[in-house]
This record gives sequence, structure tokens and C-alpha cells, in this order.
Amino acid sequence: MMNSRLFRTKPMLDHTHQASDNNEMKRALSATNLTTLGIGAVIGAGIFVLTGQAAAQYAGPAIVISFLISGLACLFAGLCYAEFASMIPISGSAYTYAYSTLGEFIAWIIGWDLILEYLFAASTVSVGWSGYVVSFLKDFGINIPPQFTAAYSTVLVNIPDLGWKPITDQLTASLASSGVLIASLPHITAVLNLPAMFIVALITILLIIGIKESASFNNIMVMIKVFVIVLFIGIGFFFVHKANWHPFIPENTGVWGHFGWSGILRGSAVIFFAYIGFDAVSTAAQEAKNPQRDMPIGILGSLGISTILYILVAIVLTGIVSYTFLNVADPIAVGVNEMGAGLFWLRPIIKIAAIAGLSSVILVMMLGQPRIFYAMSKDGLLPAKFSKIHPRFKTPYYSTVITGVVALILAGILPINILGELVSIGTLLAFAIVCVGILVLRYKRPELKRPFKTPLVPLVPILGAGICLLQMYSLPFDTWLRLIIWMAIGIIIYFTYSIKNSKLVKNAKKV
Repeated sequence: MMNSRLFRTKPMLDHTHQASDNNEMKRALSATNLTTLGIGAVIGAGIFVLTGQAAAQYAGPAIVISFLISGLACLFAGLCYAEFASMIPISGSAYTYAYSTLGEFIAWIIGWDLILEYLFAASTVSVGWSGYVVSFLKDFGINIPPQFTAAYSTVLVNIPDLGWKPITDQLTASLASSGVLIASLPHITAVLNLPAMFIVALITILLIIGIKESASFNNIMVMIKVFVIVLFIGIGFFFVHKANWHPFIPENTGVWGHFGWSGILRGSAVIFFAYIGFDAVSTAAQEAKNPQRDMPIGILGSLGISTILYILVAIVLTGIVSYTFLNVADPIAVGVNEMGAGLFWLRPIIKIAAIAGLSSVILVMMLGQPRIFYAMSKDGLLPAKFSKIHPRFKTPYYSTVITGVVALILAGILPINILGELVSIGTLLAFAIVCVGILVLRYKRPELKRPFKTPLVPLVPILGAGICLLQMYSLPFDTWLRLIIWMAIGIIIYFTYSIKNSKLVKNAKKV
């Protein structure tokens, strides 16, 4: 009996009724809006931070191959997402898809997992946004007290200049990449990261006001950062030194995951954080003008453009600067420095692009999370308040406020390096489940109308799930441990609240 309740699936007809409800959210997003939402989510910390760090620590110039592996996994998963999004054009993303194919309990697991992806990623990226803003303001002589620009657990240290500049520079870079902020004040403990909290609060207000306004803001941010990235690629090609690409695959150090092919695989799993969010396009399905046609365009278009830009930046950056010098918080800026004093004007522009890029990532992450809450609340798995729609703005304002408050607190107290790998493993799990869901639904319901069909089934879903699971395997044990703890908390909530309030189970009892 319990088994049948846990794995009861939600009928497709229920999704159709939910999608056609005239009292729900405003349909205001075009295929272009959806594509820029995807690019807004993907192009951010990956290009401006992770590319250099992953090259320096794991893969060397072969980070290009790491991006290809991650991009391939995303392509396979994206094709599966596109089929689901065209069939089930409502909010909820992978949670909704799992509910229709794998049952309520798996849907809850994936929904709880998506909270890890969207909510925690928004907090993490906002800390990166803070770092670039503080650096940008400092260039103009505006200094924010360091105790208000970092998490409470981050210790500010002073490294005196004893004439050992190469050594202190290396130590500074190493500490910075580990989440330790280097400042001129000795032994000060930070209080809160106020800039990170500010951007979260600002974007929360914007998301409450309306989806169209949010999409317009995102479009502007995307245009700025894509223009600057293309500018860096175009200029950077003239400063490439081919010697920096040799050896292309550095020899393994004897430790699994540190260079060699194992390093390429570890690098692909770590930089997977760079790809999180293209699935956020699917959370906005209920606000798309023509979801059956536009959702596949938005998902696959944003993924394709972002992957090409990532690969080109990785090629140029590792060609301009030896990968051994890229383990820093701002590898693109390091690349600009190597181009010479004549291009110093490009540094502030890079910082502006990074600020714009990270702003759009935060926006899309915080746009996606309330819509996951909304879908779960509609099904009774979360309290009804989470599906409240603002009477004027037609946005899920209650869940947006909850998302904003929690993200604001996390951004204020946690350093950026705490959650990166945890978010990656959560995203990989979500993608793997979506791929499996396509296989299940093709077998169980072959007669369903599919406006977009995943090609080469079962090959594409199997490869998508397989590559995602392989990347999960390559992540450190402590990352797995944190995921298991997070999932255990979710399971407790499900069995103490959600299973008792599930509308699917209640409706079945009435029949």
C-alpha cells in the first residue's frame, strides 16, 4: 500500500488543466526571452571565475575538453528537458516531469534537490557578485569596510611585504581561491557580506514586481556580458602564445583528479557549476507565450550559445596565460593584464561585464526557485501559501519573498567556496533523473503527443544519465556526504508533512 502511494504518478490531464488555468501567472515570455534567460543563468561564475581555477588545479589547457564533456552531458539532458517542456508546459521543471513518470516520492526528492540547485546557487553567486563590485568600487577610491564585505567565517589576514613578492603573490592567490579575503587589516573577523545581501534584496523586489520587467532587466545584463566576452575573445586571439598550450594534457601528479585524464574528468564535474541554470528556462514554462514551440528553442539555444562561448574563452585564456597562474578569483582580469598596458582600459569593462553576468545568474536562479515551490505547493507537498499569486503583478510573491529572505541570509554569512561542489552534484542528479524519466515515459506512455521529440532514444537519455552519474562519481566524498545529509532532511519532511497533504493521494481516496 505504501509503495503504491510513494510511486503514484500525476496524470497528464492534471498538468493540462493547470497549464490552462486563466487565474495563474501571466504569459509574457517569447522564445528570445527564454533563450536570454538561459544564457543569463549559464554565463556567469563559470567564465569569470571557474575557467581559470579548474585549469590551474585539475586539467591545464585541457579544460577545453572538460567543458566539452560537461557541455555534452548538458546537451543530452537538454534534449530530454525539451521533450518534457513541450509536453508539460507548466512551472516545476524536473520536479513536474518526475511526478508524471517516476512517482510522487521521486518527484519530492528531485524538488528538494532543485532547492539545493537554485536557492543555494543564488546565494553563492551573489558572494561572487560582491567581490567584483567591491573591486570595481575600489578602482574609483570607494572602499567598503572589509568586515562588511565577507562572510562571518572568513578571516581577513595581512601578508607583509618582506621582499618575497613571488611567494606572497602565490599565497595570496591560493588563499583568495579558497574563499579567504586578503586585506590590509590584520586579524579582523568579518561580520556580514552586505553587498551580497543588497543584490539579493534588490532582485527579490524586481521578481515580485513582474516577470516581464525581470526578463527585460535580464536581457540588458545578457547583452552587456556577451558583448564583453566576445570582445575579450576577439582581442585575446592576437595575444595567444601557443607554448602555453603545451603540454595540452599535463601529466597526472599521481593523485586521482589532479591533471591527466582523471583531472579532465574532475574538472568537468567541478565546472558543471558553470552550466547550472539552463534548466531554469523550463521553470518559466507557465509564463511562456507559446511553450510547446518556444521552450525547446530557449533550452537548446541558450545551451548551445553558452557552450561555444565557454570553449572559446577557455582556449584564449589558457593561450594568453600559462594555466599555472590562473588559480585566482579573477582569471579573465589576469588574462587582460598579460595583454599589456595598452589594454588596461579593458579591465574595468571586464569587471562591469562580470557584475552584469553574475546579476543575471542571481536573477534567473531566484526566478526558478519560487516556481519550484509554486508547483510543489499546488500538489499539496508544501503549504498552500507557497502557491499564492500576487493579484496585481501575477507573480508567486510569497514564495519569492521566502526565497529572497533565505538567500539573503545565506549570502551574508557563507563564503563562496562552501556550496559550489554541492550545487554541482545536486544539478547532476536532477539531470540524470530527467534523462531516466524520458525513457520511462516513452515505454509507459508512447501514445502521448510530443511537440518536440528527443532524438535517438534510448541512446541520448542513456548517455545523458551515464555522463552525469560519472561526473557525480568523480566529485569528492565530502560532497556526497553533504548531499546525503540534505536528502535525509528532505525525506523527513516528506514523511512528516508532504505525504499526508498530497492532493494526488487525497483525490485518489475520494474516487
